[in-house]
Amino acid sequence: MEVACNAHPPGEVVVSMRPVTVFANGPEASIEQLRADLRGRWRQARRAVMVLLSVHGLSPVQIADLLECDAGTVRRWIGRFNHHGPAGLADRPRPGRPRIGGPRLLPRITALLERSGPWTVPRLWQYLGRPKLSSHTLYRRLRVVAIWRRPKLVARGDPDRWRAVATITARLRELPRGAMVWATDETHVHLLPHVRATWTLRRHRPEIGTPGKNRQVSVFGALEMTTGRWVYRLGRRCAADFIALLEQIRLAVPTAPAIVVICDNDTIHHAKAVTAYLAEHPTMEVLFGARYSPHDNPVERIWATLKAFIANTAVSWPGRLRQIHAFFRTRSPDQMLTTAAPWTSPWLPAGYRQNFWNAA
Repeated sequence: MEVACNAHPPGEVVVSMRPVTVFANGPEASIEQLRADLRGRWRQARRAVMVLLSVHGLSPVQIADLLECDAGTVRRWIGRFNHHGPAGLADRPRPGRPRIGGPRLLPRITALLERSGPWTVPRLWQYLGRPKLSSHTLYRRLRVVAIWRRPKLVARGDPDRWRAVATITARLRELPRGAMVWATDETHVHLLPHVRATWTLRRHRPEIGTPGKNRQVSVFGALEMTTGRWVYRLGRRCAADFIALLEQIRLAVPTAPAIVVICDNDTIHHAKAVTAYLAEHPTMEVLFGARYSPHDNPVERIWATLKAFIANTAVSWPGRLRQIHAFFRTRSPDQMLTTAAPWTSPWLPAGYRQNFWNAA
């Protein structure tokens, strides 16, 4: 029994009773689909149900009546289970004509695809030695071990990466309680639309207009890796704008005993003007990550989300700038922290996610 009082006048109590029994009453097509699945892709589960019903004392005739099959079929699968256990419920090899291409075709395809290259069906057919099978047959065999997708570009990496990571981790362990750790990075946003895969109507390919003359803006961003606080600015890729971002960070946490900013090895981060700014503000420190290792920086994941947000949209230049501001304005610190997932970065000491220093 359930008593519900929502959406009713005060004092009025509505009592609703659960039904004693429930019967399946779906459309006939759905019932037939279930029957077909029990004879097709779920046939092994059907055999397991036969065994379980037999354990509960039902006879083969009763089980056959429930599962709409022959009693001899039930006896055969129960007998296989008694002799071979659960493995006996699997399908046995069936005789027939061997598959075109032979048993070594799939391993040969796999070995070729493990090497990077512009693999297509005609190219694979050529490298396989022009076997006597049609392109359609090769395509069907190819689909067993492969899918069509774009390769992913990865940074070449720094041979001394772990030395740089260990240096950052050791420095963070030495920071006083209440110190703030920020990850910073820059990206470029263009007026030319970023094109991404999307769902489209069949036989219709969307068209996105180009602006004719492209423009770009550099977006500087910094994430505080404990609270998810985010500061950013739009400008040019130059030391002056990076210094302006450092000033924003300093003003965001003016009472912090130490502020550590971790960034990549871009030339603007090593500029003399940046060094002079840090000399004037001793509470601020800049640490440099490993070269060619953008995956270490959690801000990269925020850039990926930003570009997915503005993808496939052709707007004016003021409209593009409004999109950038709207993206950051509508996201809370918790959302930014979840997107960046800074606890996965190798920069941070073990246990960072568990109340790291109780940063202010």
